[in-house]
Amino acid sequence: MLESFFTSGEFQSINRAFLFGDAVKVSFFVRSSKLIMAEECYFFLMASMRKMRMNIPLDYTLDFFQQLFQENVIDKGVSDGIIQFLVYRNSDEKLLSKSDVFFYFEVNELDDVLSFQRDFEMDMIKEINVNSNLLSNIHVHCAENIYAEIYAKENDLDDVILLNPNKRIARSIFGNLLFLEGNVIKIPKTTEGAYISPLMENFVTFVHKQNLAEIQECEMIGFESQKAEEILMISDEKGIFPVCKIRNKSFGKERFSEMMEKWKRNFE
Repeated sequence: MLESFFTSGEFQSINRAFLFGDAVKVSFFVRSSKLIMAEECYFFLMASMRKMRMNIPLDYTLDFFQQLFQENVIDKGVSDGIIQFLVYRNSDEKLLSKSDVFFYFEVNELDDVLSFQRDFEMDMIKEINVNSNLLSNIHVHCAENIYAEIYAKENDLDDVILLNPNKRIARSIFGNLLFLEGNVIKIPKTTEGAYISPLMENFVTFVHKQNLAEIQECEMIGFESQKAEEILMISDEKGIFPVCKIRNKSFGKERFSEMMEKWKRNFE
């Protein structure tokens, strides 16, 4: 549910997000009326802006964003949800790397960002692929995502598996995929086209430190998705979803559920 939004300055029709998709997006997370993983999300935002050669204002500090979300989200009654934060470059007379930036954000309320949202049914799309370069790992305009989302809806799917030019698994439309087989969780490398994800990295780091499973960042052909016992889709934008079905194969979610219950206790 979309709860609220906020813009800095005037949301002008000449902004380059509107004209050219010249923007980056990062999510922040609110749980039990607290901003969680704020530092990780903040540094990801800064890294994303640097990759897009954006002019980072001096007042874009961690304290600035913590106060911004406290006053405009938490104090306004949102106790649990995902803040989708978009920074866009404006059209002006300066060099693009020196142009002013503005931001827009909206809040999607969830019961608990660290819990399963609902079961996902997926399939693999082979008509298009996603790149695996420097900008593939951050949330920028991606025509492939738009095409794939339409394809998914037309085929009664919740999401699809996207491959890179080498025909290996990169990610889904909305996030990253984790494949559990035995005591191993396989995750496509960022060099394969997977997103950088503060939410996923926090979960994977916890699983590793607690010895709940062995983590392997690897290269995976599409067929390997059928070998998994459980599959998890973690999206900074949408939340966490167990994948229940890919084509004719169904998947469980019990072990990932147990790991997540232990992970959530870290934030209590």
